[in-house]
Amino acid sequence: MRQPNLTDVALFAAVVEAGGFRVAAQRRGMPASSISDCVRRLESDLGVRLLNRTTRSVYPTEVGARLLERLRPALDEIDAAFSDLDDEAKQPVGTLRLNVPVPIARFVLPRLIPAFLERYPGVSVEVAMDNTFIDVVASGFDAGVRYEESLAKDMIAVPIGPRRQRFVAGAAPGYLQRHGTPQHPRELLEHRLIGHRFESGKLGVWELEKDGEIVRVPPQGPLLSSSQDLEVGAAVAGVGIIYTFEEYLGPLFEQGTLVPVLPDWWQGFDGPYLYYNDRRHVPSPLRAFVDFLKAENGS
Repeated sequence: MRQPNLTDVALFAAVVEAGGFRVAAQRRGMPASSISDCVRRLESDLGVRLLNRTTRSVYPTEVGARLLERLRPALDEIDAAFSDLDDEAKQPVGTLRLNVPVPIARFVLPRLIPAFLERYPGVSVEVAMDNTFIDVVASGFDAGVRYEESLAKDMIAVPIGPRRQRFVAGAAPGYLQRHGTPQHPRELLEHRLIGHRFESGKLGVWELEKDGEIVRVPPQGPLLSSSQDLEVGAAVAGVGIIYTFEEYLGPLFEQGTLVPVLPDWWQGFDGPYLYYNDRRHVPSPLRAFVDFLKAENGS
């Protein structure tokens, strides 16, 4: 067996983490064909097949998975050594990859990302919007944003954005004139409700609370969607009552386009968290973003 090239080993790990040659090539800034050649050379040097290749996917063989599991600590140490050089230069470089829910991308990050990029010009940010609960590390992201009840126990969590939020209900004035205004959550069962279905297929059940009493209402009505924008637009058009993040409806309440419904029953909850894997090496762009958030939280 020939002594393998360290670059070939690193590129093999990059392909597995990215789930394919094309994405790995984009992240590394090199042709996919070059990465493929390096992996084939590594397989030839080792005398074993490391990857199963199909027209639709690339995934490690059993031997490849075992090898990567053994190599990962060493590769992390190499990455850490180069990251430390960045830290010594006080100028992090690289790409910060975040996986966040749609409301975070829409209402939280626009206030944070421009200031972060101005402070760290050597860093670029890649944001993927996803409301499902994926494994961000296995999917190639540096960190994700979720709410506390969805955080894994082995993750490090840092507050990001508002520390308290609310779900609020509203309807168009015309709808309330035609159908009346509910005075208790149980009366919602007699109304046209606009529902939300998550990408996982789960239906969002409305939960309203007042003085310790909690009422859960499965929304029944003419519209069920996975698009918050469509749901808000339908509410403005008078289709029915909507129950969603206050950030979506607050400006419409101020304009009078929508009218608050059951405001005494709106449910509050803790704000979101940035979370990432509890590992010894944290990439310098992520470390810079964590420091940035802590400074924001302190102010």
